[in-house]
Amino acid sequence: MKIFFTVALCLAALPAFARENYALLIGANQYPSLEERWWLKGPANDVQLVAQYLTTEAPVLFAAQNVTVLSDGVAGAERPTLAAIRGAFAELTAEVQPGDFVYLHFSGHGTQAPALDPTTELDGLDELFLPVDIGPWSDQEGEVQNALVDDEIGTLIDGLRAKGANVWAVFDSCHSGTATRAVESAEDDVRVRQLPPEALGIDVDAVERSRSVGDPRAVDAPFDAGTGEGSFVAFFAAQTNEVTPEKNLPKGKPGRKPQGVFTWTLMETLAEYPNATYGQIGQEVLRRYAVKNLAKSTPLFDGDLDQVVFGGEGGARVSQWQAEVSDAGFTIPAGELHGLALGDTLAVMGSAAAADAEALGYVELTSVETFSSVGQAVERDGKVLPAELPKGVTLRKMDEELDFTLTVALPAAGSGPADALLVALGALQEAAGPRLSFVATDQEADLRLAVLPESPRPDAIWVLPSTGLAEGLAATPSVSTADKDGAELAAVLADTLTTMARAQNLLKLAGAVGSVTPDVEVELLTRTPEDRTLRPLPFAPVPTLLPDDEVHVLARNNGDGPVDVNVLYIGADWSISHWFSGRLQPGDELKKGLFKISADVLGQERMLVVVTPAKPQSPVEDLSYLSQDALDTMRQVGGTTFGEALAEAGFGETTRGAVALTDEAEEEGAPGPAILSLELRTVAAE
Repeated sequence: MKIFFTVALCLAALPAFARENYALLIGANQYPSLEERWWLKGPANDVQLVAQYLTTEAPVLFAAQNVTVLSDGVAGAERPTLAAIRGAFAELTAEVQPGDFVYLHFSGHGTQAPALDPTTELDGLDELFLPVDIGPWSDQEGEVQNALVDDEIGTLIDGLRAKGANVWAVFDSCHSGTATRAVESAEDDVRVRQLPPEALGIDVDAVERSRSVGDPRAVDAPFDAGTGEGSFVAFFAAQTNEVTPEKNLPKGKPGRKPQGVFTWTLMETLAEYPNATYGQIGQEVLRRYAVKNLAKSTPLFDGDLDQVVFGGEGGARVSQWQAEVSDAGFTIPAGELHGLALGDTLAVMGSAAAADAEALGYVELTSVETFSSVGQAVERDGKVLPAELPKGVTLRKMDEELDFTLTVALPAAGSGPADALLVALGALQEAAGPRLSFVATDQEADLRLAVLPESPRPDAIWVLPSTGLAEGLAATPSVSTADKDGAELAAVLADTLTTMARAQNLLKLAGAVGSVTPDVEVELLTRTPEDRTLRPLPFAPVPTLLPDDEVHVLARNNGDGPVDVNVLYIGADWSISHWFSGRLQPGDELKKGLFKISADVLGQERMLVVVTPAKPQSPVEDLSYLSQDALDTMRQVGGTTFGEALAEAGFGETTRGAVALTDEAEEEGAPGPAILSLELRTVAAE
């Protein structure tokens, strides 16, 4: 796949056609046949959030009468039983016409069972979505009573596509993997949407005996819609061997609700990038997962990912909204879902096309809800908003400032490792510096420290994601305590946390660079020891690589000025490797083999291609100082605000919590830096 920086989020419009938009939203929460500890709370909130987005925010709006909600816990909605789901699909299939668009959303539990027909499954297992009226596993029939099997879901979707409808299906459930709730906090509602097979009476040994191993590089999507006249795209919250959580969201909001982490992140991304392609939306979801430590899972994206979402028209990121002005202030149809927060300052523009320098004044947000915000006029930079305003003023989001701090929740007292850490807390705070903020166990945090008595290292302090879920411990950082005094423990843990933070800060920066970027074409390629032919690496779904697989880069500068190109690699062990730096003059091409995968550390990894416009007679921008092996981040070249931001991402010497991304002295509309981000999964060869 080729990525053109200049059109990364601005695509050619698709042909217009008359069509209807339909949605079927399924949220399964309470399962009467299961112990209450397996019940969920978030699916009902998921479907209500999605319904509101589709009917009020989507780039191609859905009529309310065309949105069907099946969910327990939602007023007026029918319970999502198997019969109700089948009936809703039958009605929808009878209704749709060629060219119509159908959005499907499944939130609830999933699990796996031995496949009725193993030849239809790469892993030998059926993936199941569980309606609320499921029963136990039947050895005689070889199935879970009233479960919705992946093959049937594919058949139901095929029926819609056979009518010529274009389908986007989103699954916020998971089907395998294990996770332990390792941290008890105020956020006691973190749950995983995966039901262990044994909870349904399925023989775990039978599941393992049925599991088959294919090519690790093959995409194993949980559900397949086969073929049809209409197009098909599917988003999955996790790979088939991973779990996905729900937790109280949005972060820091009083009265927040349990939501599927995947559903919330997807809607959040769509609200900001409503005119992107499915592949671009998927990449942004992956980046947000990594930056916010939302979960260890890797969402999966399948189908025709080059289309614009909802079959709409391409366009730029939404960062401004027309305001209604009243005595109450300035009201805009954007809120938490759009990346706005209480206290944010927005510029007041006389028209949507006005340049930033033409701002009439500024507004500070005093109330922020999920889909709306209210602000009041404030003085800024000596500018006061005039009393008389033109009609149709627009509020524009200012240049984004990035917070490079990291909040870490301490472990609960009462165990030997935790008490040792708490005694050494002063030394830890001093060693970590001002960019790491430590809070109590029951507070919200980006990372959580925990003691896991049942783990292979019961004396260690483990570093967990914000959910506090312990999964994939082999790739989870931990620091032993029994062999260290307080000063040693503080020093090693501080180094571990700052190493993780540097990697995350680069990913923060990757998602926040400007929209006017250099005209550079970049293509990433791979080849295997068995097949030496170079072939493109897809950006979605996440490609899987094995040890000794190679990664190459092709880049061409199609612009009028020189650019500098750097390639960085963030490993699963939080290392940062610098693979290349060089300058491309207009028309130049770069063809270079970068690296091959080693077997040392495997897991979720990410490659960053950083492109920056070069100033005349300047030295080549060399970002090797960001390597984790070079913790002394003294820059040898410099002079740009973006370069300073990169240094700050690597924990520079200053202590400010946020830095600007643009230089006020730079010409407005001139190309700025760009960062191309590629997620990778590396696994062992079978």
